Amino acid sequence: MSTIHTSPSTHEQPESSARRRTAAVLVNPAKIDVGDLRAAVADHEHAHGWAPSRWFTTDSADDGRAAAHAAVAADPDVLVVAGGDGTIRVAAEAVAATGTPLGIIAAGTGNLLARNLGLRQDSTADAVRAAFNGADRSIDLGVADLTRPTGQTETRTFLVMAGIGLDAQMAADTDPRLKRRLGWIAYAGPIAKSVIGNRTISFLYRRDEGPFHSMQAHTVIVGNCGTLTAGVLLLPDAQPDDGILDAVAFRPIKRFGWSTVGYALALNRFFTRTRFGQLLHRVIPTPRTLQYTHGRRFELHTPAPEQIQLDGDPFGEITTVTLTVHPGRLRIRS
Repeated sequence: MSTIHTSPSTHEQPESSARRRTAAVLVNPAKIDVGDLRAAVADHEHAHGWAPSRWFTTDSADDGRAAAHAAVAADPDVLVVAGGDGTIRVAAEAVAATGTPLGIIAAGTGNLLARNLGLRQDSTADAVRAAFNGADRSIDLGVADLTRPTGQTETRTFLVMAGIGLDAQMAADTDPRLKRRLGWIAYAGPIAKSVIGNRTISFLYRRDEGPFHSMQAHTVIVGNCGTLTAGVLLLPDAQPDDGILDAVAFRPIKRFGWSTVGYALALNRFFTRTRFGQLLHRVIPTPRTLQYTHGRRFELHTPAPEQIQLDGDPFGEITTVTLTVHPGRLRIRS
């Protein structure tokens, strides 16, 4: 269950007796109209007695990490991040250890975290209001320890999903300019190419502290959230605050098996979110093309380098990845 922390209201901290609260705003200028955002933030500051916010702009050269760490170093009462899932992931990576709440102005292509948390996406003013003066909830943080083909290691975080196989190849092969212009339609080419080729990957994997198993799959996704764009429910049991990672392996038999995958994904929400669907699901077997499991730690080894994605962004090739969950590590203000 999530933990709720109530944000202090203005009347509890009168300006005459307490420091005025201050926000740091981390913004990806490629994702949002910065002028509109500044106006909405200024209106809120004036109406609720906040001090002027400090502003930090991401740089594509380092995925915004330098700006995110500078924003955290400013020691704000809330870190407001305006951008897509990638920018939010970078901000979460920087702020998680501090306990400072993260306010989200979702402005990306997929906005998967915002969708899974039920955050406002249709009004900048409403999103700003929630980011500054909403209630806090604690959610889990996913951590990915990556081992490169060179043997070098690095640690990154994820909030939504990590994927190897088709999922990661889509992220690596999709033209970023097309993604900005067309959104998720830009993935059509990479998806078609991968489905037609029907390439599978060999894995050695283990869950938690169990034994290693071998497996072949088209793609493996480990997630902290379950819903994709268009309401597609990929991981039916995933919750962002349950201290558990959910995983699915796509194992279609030849290219025609993808129709079974599509059928299963299309009906996941019906089977798991409606009473009648749950009754039917007891007598209709789960397609073997999708294999589900869950745990707190997943370790995967590949005999050859494979691409990995975190929250929709490509992170290059790995030969080993360990995915763990840190329960309740991140505070979200909404």
